[in-house]
Amino acid sequence: MPPTPKTVLVLGASGFIGGHIARAALHHGWQVRALRRNPSATGHLTEPEIEWHTGDLTDPASLAAAMQGCEIVFHAAAYYPSPRRPRPMQDHLETGQQEIENVLAACRQAGVRRLVYTSTLSTIGLPPADEKRLADERDIYQPETPPTRAYHEVKIRMEQAALAANGPDLEVVVTNPTAVFGPGDVHLTLSPILIFVARGWAIAWLPVSINIIDVRDAARGHIAAAERGQPGLRYILGGHNLTVRAAFTEVARLAGARPPLFPIPFLLIDLFVFIGRLLPFLGLPINHLAGLRRWQGYNTARAEQELGLTARPLKETITAALAWLRETGHL
Repeated sequence: MPPTPKTVLVLGASGFIGGHIARAALHHGWQVRALRRNPSATGHLTEPEIEWHTGDLTDPASLAAAMQGCEIVFHAAAYYPSPRRPRPMQDHLETGQQEIENVLAACRQAGVRRLVYTSTLSTIGLPPADEKRLADERDIYQPETPPTRAYHEVKIRMEQAALAANGPDLEVVVTNPTAVFGPGDVHLTLSPILIFVARGWAIAWLPVSINIIDVRDAARGHIAAAERGQPGLRYILGGHNLTVRAAFTEVARLAGARPPLFPIPFLLIDLFVFIGRLLPFLGLPINHLAGLRRWQGYNTARAEQELGLTARPLKETITAALAWLRETGHL
């Protein structure tokens, strides 16, 4: 008799990365449950085999109920400090801390064997100045005193809480996706950048480097982390290291738009962030731009060697993302 498929729960399945994790788990032969706050939300998922549960990270009872009988939980719904909802820093920190504690407690109550927690590249710090290398899992973002960057401070606190919970009763593996692009970005997380460039509005580029991964490759990395990741470790899920200029130029080429012509001075970027914080209703992407001087390439060797992570060609990622944006009327 073939083994019974694993039952897994995806928190955040109605979102971009979470939806692709759910789909990848389904294609892997697992029975997939998905948690959502809105009873009618399905994100970009259309698979009828997915078993939807309504719940919230602030409601421990709903989490425990959805986790009953699950061996693995994918947590891709972590708290996100939004510039559109200005709050005191301490409120952000307490909310993020409470939500991750709720998830950990529910996992233990339900007897979950492994939690795969989706963190962020922002918790990967800069390598020491005297080491000429790319950043990797050894490099940890150092919280500031007093804390000044809500996104960075909340994310590192939640990640550290998840890792501290790793033990015999609950194995915890953390993933750190880099800049994620591809089809299905239902909440337009990073896709506004593609829209901006594809419309020919990007006359300049940011003078930094980045790492880009296809969301479908990131999802496969999560499945591998659930099966082969070492408990208590972080895995950078990344693909291609390149300059922002090269990335913008490739997007413009594939979209048939004008490529950027010159770099944007850091002083202008700082002004943009200042305006975004002063006028949060504009919805400017200041969480990412505020940390622009920390943008960098990443060493993804650990995920490649231990998880078998591979990255598809960048052209394929951008082409699929642009096609989805056109199909959904965003472009």
